[in-house]
Amino acid sequence: MPLVGIISIVVFPPWNGIWAWIVPLPDTVQEQVDDAIDHGLDGIIVYVDQPGKTPVFYSAGWKNKVTQVPADPHALFKIGSISKLYIATATAKLVNNQSLSLDDTLADHLPELVGRIEYADQITLRKMIQHRSGIPNFTDDKEFDWFIPQTDINKALELVLDEPADFKPDARYSYSNTNYLLIGRILDKVLGYSHQQYIDSEILAPLGLTNTYSLLSQVEYEDVVSGYWYQYDDDLRQLDFTIPGGSMVATAEDVGIFLRALNDGSLLNDDEQAIYSSIYKYEHKGWLPGYHSIARYHADNDTVVIQFVSTTGGNTELTSIVVYSRIVKILHRQ
Repeated sequence: MPLVGIISIVVFPPWNGIWAWIVPLPDTVQEQVDDAIDHGLDGIIVYVDQPGKTPVFYSAGWKNKVTQVPADPHALFKIGSISKLYIATATAKLVNNQSLSLDDTLADHLPELVGRIEYADQITLRKMIQHRSGIPNFTDDKEFDWFIPQTDINKALELVLDEPADFKPDARYSYSNTNYLLIGRILDKVLGYSHQQYIDSEILAPLGLTNTYSLLSQVEYEDVVSGYWYQYDDDLRQLDFTIPGGSMVATAEDVGIFLRALNDGSLLNDDEQAIYSSIYKYEHKGWLPGYHSIARYHADNDTVVIQFVSTTGGNTELTSIVVYSRIVKILHRQ
């Protein structure tokens, strides 16, 4: 580690995250959620689904701190990359009905990208889903700006066209949002209509999920939790993000129901489940400016825990992760 990095850690340690970790574990989830606000988070929502129990909601802080609207556990939230779980599920279903093959290449479906994305004829759908394609991540490009609306998918893709691959396909793992941008485009082409519509009809509708949306533009602005950058009051709700793999908006309950169904086999049939298990994981985190989310199923106690935090920047991600781990410990202790 560079010397400046070591000095920064010693002199400027992430005190909020450390303090959130070392204080005694409270008795209840609600106490932990309340305590999270004291460590720099503007608002937090937690949904817990345990076997044989009615799901429980917890919240603290603000839905909108400027207008002093309290946190609402049923409010909509930008779930960022948790959206990738829905795209991976849609892909598994389309592979199962033979509309797609995991061995299809990028060149097969988007031939216009041959010569513009290195190894397009070797990058398979499987490698893109698993982040083993080597395609550069457009959000890592110096020209990409998180703090303006990102509604031009072509412009985002242009950031990586004609750039060298990060590595040869399947050489290693490297998370790249470009993979899911391209998968969304492939699904649209194969379906002949938007993959968002397919997700609505084949995933959301069967589960009765009426509070999950593909795009921010589909919901009432006031129904969405306000997002904040650490120690700033600017509301980041207006930063629209429409790029596949990060665009969805949902309640914690809807994400929890989806995650439970994805894990217990009630969403996919046996063949679809086998395909999904071979290509992607069963949990995810999400991040957009002002929005940090964690969606996990804990097999050891058959529990789904969803956490939404409406603050990013500073050490708030570390704090959020620590708070989540402490909530899981409290649930194990109960």
